[in-house]
Amino acid sequence: MTQTERILELARSKGILRTRDVDSAGASRALLASLTAEGRLLKLGRGLHTLPDRSASEYDSFAEVATRSPGGVLCLLSALRFHDLTTQQSSDVWLAIPHKARAPRFDYPPLRVVRMSGLAMTEGIEIADLAGAQVRVFSVAKTVADCFKFRNKIGLDVALEALHEAWNGKRATMDELWRYAEICRVANVMRPYLEAVGAA
Repeated sequence: MTQTERILELARSKGILRTRDVDSAGASRALLASLTAEGRLLKLGRGLHTLPDRSASEYDSFAEVATRSPGGVLCLLSALRFHDLTTQQSSDVWLAIPHKARAPRFDYPPLRVVRMSGLAMTEGIEIADLAGAQVRVFSVAKTVADCFKFRNKIGLDVALEALHEAWNGKRATMDELWRYAEICRVANVMRPYLEAVGAA
């Protein structure tokens, strides 16, 4: 297999090709640049390429962020969108990172960084395969609790909508919701709303 074939095969299998993937495969970065100039690869952003005929997915921006920020986790509005728990649209990708981690910086897609620590950062993470990338996203119950914790950023109405969608769609149990309410330290805030949906 030639270096060109190796690069194109990597792009096919991964969906989004990083410069470091090309390095690991022992192929040349100059060849990556020339394949892009020839139109055989499409540059998504710094160090990120894909095949031009790859079918675009609404999750492409999630995959791009995950590829560049392997320690981050999709949260809040992005996690709600992933789990189909909101009518809100956001062009920004919401990403949780550890409290002291350096925030990733890139032009596109627009990024909203949320800092978390302890169990709030490490619990409730699921791995999804989106647009050829392994994307870390918080679970339904964890996302609902996060929405209450960050209600000043996204609005209490969004948190309530997420809770009702999760509960009515049987996407989270009361035990799961309570557990993450405690981890996120919003049990007192969520209590009346959890009692209301539980009694309904």
